Amino acid sequence: MARKRSMLAPDWWDFTTLDDEILDDAARLSPADMQALSRDGFQVVLYATLEEFYLAEALEYIQAWKQATADEPVGICGPIGPTEQLPLVTRLVNELNLDLKHAHFWGMDEWVLNGKEVSPTHPLSFERADRELCFDRIRPELAMPEANLHFPKADISTYVQSWQGVRCAVMQGGQGDIKHWAFNDPVRRMGSYRDVPPTPDEFRQLSTRIVDLHPVTCMQNARTSGGGVVTGIPTQAITVGPVQTWQAEKVSIWQAGTHDNPFGQRLTTLMIGKKIPDSAVPMSLLADHPNVQFNFYRGGVGACDVEMH
Repeated sequence: MARKRSMLAPDWWDFTTLDDEILDDAARLSPADMQALSRDGFQVVLYATLEEFYLAEALEYIQAWKQATADEPVGICGPIGPTEQLPLVTRLVNELNLDLKHAHFWGMDEWVLNGKEVSPTHPLSFERADRELCFDRIRPELAMPEANLHFPKADISTYVQSWQGVRCAVMQGGQGDIKHWAFNDPVRRMGSYRDVPPTPDEFRQLSTRIVDLHPVTCMQNARTSGGGVVTGIPTQAITVGPVQTWQAEKVSIWQAGTHDNPFGQRLTTLMIGKKIPDSAVPMSLLADHPNVQFNFYRGGVGACDVEMH
């Protein structure tokens, strides 16, 4: 049977092209049902308060960097979205006198304009946010060497090479409305993917690259970062790929309910928990990663009830 066409962007793949049975099953999940989808290789954790949630996220940075030595450098790959953990990371590093000279950090992604990554002076720059919210605030004697800070560029070669010889203890991320991690968005319906999306194996072979952004992603970023001015949001970005994601020992996804909605949080939990990978829902491909943790703020999980406002 032919796959459905998207309700959101007919020239693209996305979660609305899934079988209705999967979508309906996801909408029925209670928070307890979501937690019960934990299995070997996939853990679902709920936090009662936002303070606990963001502190736990910040502590993943500290736990990773504490392992770094001259003989075994260790890093973390981190997102912009969420960002609330970043000042906490700085505070912990400074208070604990944690020397970062052997630690590494990879930015997940960056916007692209006219074929080139945006400058760190650009107001939407992810590198700018990482530096201003975290790395520029660390005491100089503890600071990570500039050579150990890896931000993706349009010329991806240096960034890709930086993953060699350094252990990535954890890759953090959020989840967008289109169910991506980083900017691993679903692809357009064109060419060999006109009638079916890429197989999970095909999608997992993608490395860091420049991508065209799904219209839903552009809408979301306009809402969260641009006051709704969609025309001010780039339509391309550089994103860390599945190849690098599978180099991370752990993938840790943080969902406070401010990016994806109650249904989206349930859908990817169901698909990973029950091992239903489908590239129309890129986050679901993490079903095949050996160590994934979904972290939810309990107050942001919400419900999928119909309620008029």
